[in-house]
Amino acid sequence: MSKRNLDAGPNTEPKSKQVKHWSLGLLESMKDPKSIVKETKSVVVIRDKFPKAKIHYLMLPTENINSIYKMNLEHVKLLEEFNRLFEEIKSELSDIELKAGFHAVPSMQRLHMHVISIDMISPCLKTKIHWNSFTTNFFIPFEDILNELKETGSIKKMSPELHKNLMATPLQCNQCSFNPKNMPQLKEHLLTHNKS
Repeated sequence: MSKRNLDAGPNTEPKSKQVKHWSLGLLESMKDPKSIVKETKSVVVIRDKFPKAKIHYLMLPTENINSIYKMNLEHVKLLEEFNRLFEEIKSELSDIELKAGFHAVPSMQRLHMHVISIDMISPCLKTKIHWNSFTTNFFIPFEDILNELKETGSIKKMSPELHKNLMATPLQCNQCSFNPKNMPQLKEHLLTHNKS
């Protein structure tokens, strides 16, 4: 396994001249040594190009699995490898509270698990949808996905109606009971939880 500097910032290299659909961007990042944080034979951990918090990594399989909905019982070992790497990252960044999970309706092709710090401080966090995708039940904790896969052999899809309702959830701080009126007020408030 190779390890890279966990504290380095997001990739700032110029984009490729070839135009590809944005949903395929993870495949390119998996091949970019500057994006890679950790890798094993079966898993690559990369920095999110548009991080929504101080720490925001994506954990992807080297195997071509399109999403959580394409997994079966054979993938339990892969998710256990995800967990092993997540625990490793948590021990290396022990002063930062991290969570790991999957979006119920992923926007990018290739299965990927988010590893993200709860501070949610980032210039890339701009919209209510960004916020709600990490702070509502749209963000499915890793343990829930692993348990469902072990119990049923597959992951049940979220209904379009629930998806829509979660994205419309009123803003609320993820660290206290504060209800901001808008994203700028929320972002200003989040700084009060992170005075280090």
